Amino acid sequence: MSDFLNKMKDAARSDVRTIVLPEGEDPRTIDAARQIVAEGIANLVILGDPQTIDVPGATVIDPKTAKKHDEYAAAFAELRKKKGVTLEQALEQMDDATYFGTMMVKMGDADGLVSGACHSTANTLRPALQILKTAPGTKLVSSFFIMCTPTEYGDDGTLLFADCGLNINPDADQLSEIAIASAATWRSLIGTEPKIAMLSYSTMGSAGGDTATKVQEATRLAKEKAPDLLLDGDLQLDAALEASVGKLKAPDSPVPGEANVLVFPDLAAGNIGYKLVQRFGKAEAYGPVLQGIAAPVNDLSRGCSAEDIVGVVAITAVQAQIA
Repeated sequence: MSDFLNKMKDAARSDVRTIVLPEGEDPRTIDAARQIVAEGIANLVILGDPQTIDVPGATVIDPKTAKKHDEYAAAFAELRKKKGVTLEQALEQMDDATYFGTMMVKMGDADGLVSGACHSTANTLRPALQILKTAPGTKLVSSFFIMCTPTEYGDDGTLLFADCGLNINPDADQLSEIAIASAATWRSLIGTEPKIAMLSYSTMGSAGGDTATKVQEATRLAKEKAPDLLLDGDLQLDAALEASVGKLKAPDSPVPGEANVLVFPDLAAGNIGYKLVQRFGKAEAYGPVLQGIAAPVNDLSRGCSAEDIVGVVAITAVQAQIA
């Protein structure tokens, strides 16, 4: 187990929060829930059939028969009335576990939600944006992975990868927002100074093309918006992580060879990149974790393990403490 995960678990246990798991039908979720309860990481609410879900120490609720089903429906209808949602439609919507779980967070009956083991990112994000909305001052919701690798890169092998799960082709301004949000996330979760590399196939303009130009513009915008950040780009991956390569390719930059936050130019690069590191590099990958939602709601990869779910629940509990 990585030092990062131990740190998250210890922090979660220091101020225990209530986390909702809407996917009570998924065996990995149940295995993870038993471990979470045993380790005291969070108070759990599992949504599903109480007759078939056996997790001592967790609360199991069937949204369709829940005591607060109608109360949540009325609140949801009020939230969405400008979109034409009727009470009848809201009552039906509260039968959906993810919507019900998100309303639990909205109504203060839970502190965060983790889903996605057997549902798409859209199924997790849509209720969050409709019900919880974005955090104050947030221009863009994005996602990240915490990667714990058996290497010396980043902070003792721990790095943040963004965006690997949500924004398909961010423009330069959106990419700058992802970088700034990721820096704040790194600081809040890891507690050290973020060093952000804006990744490309080019280093400091060594190659042309639309992607390299976009990353260069994103770097300029990020520096303009947050001048105190240690951030640079465009940088190739080897220049970002290897000191000898960084000194050769970008000798005047404060980031090369020391980056701990890697911002990818688009979703294709980010998603492929984290899975390569996870599978070939034997890294632990925790996420995709969302940043920019008004309360902690986090997605899972549908290829996740029970251990991955435990990790994301721990991170979500810590986010709830910080919020």
